[in-house]
Amino acid sequence: MQKTSCDVLVIGGGPAGGVSAVTAKMNNPQKKILVVREQEVQLVPCAIPYVFGKTLGCSEKDVSSCAMAEEMGISTMVGKIEDINMQKKIAYCCDNEISFDKLIFATGSTPFVHASLEHSLALQGVFTIAKDKSFIDKLDAYAKDKKEIVIVGSGFIGVEVALEFASKGKNVTVIGGSKHILQNAFDHEIAKQAEELMLEVGVKYIGRDRVTKIIDKNGDGIVNAVELKSTKVVDAEIVILATGYKPNTTLAQKVGVSLGYYGGIWVDEYMRTQNHDVFAVGDCSARRDFITKEPSKVMLASTSSAEGRIAGSSLYGIEYLKGFSGTIAIFSTMVNETAFASAGVTEDQARAANIDIVVGTFSGVNRHPATIPDAHKQFVKLIAMKYGGQIIGGQIMGGLEAGEMINLVGLIIESHYDIYKVMSMQVATQPRLTSAPTSYPLVMASVVIAQKLKNI
Repeated sequence: MQKTSCDVLVIGGGPAGGVSAVTAKMNNPQKKILVVREQEVQLVPCAIPYVFGKTLGCSEKDVSSCAMAEEMGISTMVGKIEDINMQKKIAYCCDNEISFDKLIFATGSTPFVHASLEHSLALQGVFTIAKDKSFIDKLDAYAKDKKEIVIVGSGFIGVEVALEFASKGKNVTVIGGSKHILQNAFDHEIAKQAEELMLEVGVKYIGRDRVTKIIDKNGDGIVNAVELKSTKVVDAEIVILATGYKPNTTLAQKVGVSLGYYGGIWVDEYMRTQNHDVFAVGDCSARRDFITKEPSKVMLASTSSAEGRIAGSSLYGIEYLKGFSGTIAIFSTMVNETAFASAGVTEDQARAANIDIVVGTFSGVNRHPATIPDAHKQFVKLIAMKYGGQIIGGQIMGGLEAGEMINLVGLIIESHYDIYKVMSMQVATQPRLTSAPTSYPLVMASVVIAQKLKNI
């Protein structure tokens, strides 16, 4: 058994683990940081769907760089931690015995498959979207000569994978339980527009139904079709189960680390477990919603990176008073040439949670004048508290700028800004880059809310 020692052991090399290691090194340059990851090559998780179509075209173009960590002197070991002696602070990886002072679990998540469909994974042609290059390459290669693809799941991953396969001429059907696609992130009027754009490129959508059976008609171990709750049968040469992810906490459970809601590792606002020498970040940690404070299933690389920064700067003492106050559900995607972005709670979610809200919307153009060649229609929706005017949610539909505008909305939510601060917000505008200063969409949606509040 080869013996290795480090000050900080990070288990996992995804966004959470990588940011934790870099932040730890920045704050403690004298400490030895070791990252143990299972895969030699790490993919950028959010870009995996683009491997299957014309956007990237292969997994080699989706490889995550480790250059910053290497330049900073952070060590990396490829292998799997099989066990940990928490009392002695020793981890066991293949033929290595690794002693540590601080430990960070960044073990990520694995695809979630409903128990009723788990057996179908043994069939040839049934896949999940695992964050594993060899697995993604296997799916990509298998799909080369296949035409009929069924995707189970109408969230971001399912929709993005569907659009990419459609770009290569595949016949793609998306099956989801909601009326429209992306309905966990957008209100129905925006989700409907995203769906219409998806349908325009030939992707079919079957909503308000679910797959109850994955079928091997010939008994040869190869998938042929899926059967729905409605008894409808859809032919398929490939079935992709894009039904979400679950925290990867097998190791944490084995060594006695306490779990929280939805199976994630319990942590406090500084990402510490009950043992303050042990941290957990990323998809493997338990989360709560920033607005409602309810347990959250949201898994985002941006949230994982934020958690990594908190943990990396809190290993040897609390350097910043602000902890991690909760997960803001903040998303963005492209459907054809239109960007869809969302932050915080939707109107439907707020009303379901019995939150008193006022909604403001504004439609315009993302350039001024509207005759600028690449001008795109733009729509902004803001959700604010009825009493106080704090903004708790926002949705944007428009051009590429929506991807950065939603980050501003996220900051507004996290900073507890109300509509009155947004109304007086000073913004840089430029004809080829933004909408007009006289009708900046975030400001105008806030103005609409202010007018509504006057009349209440």
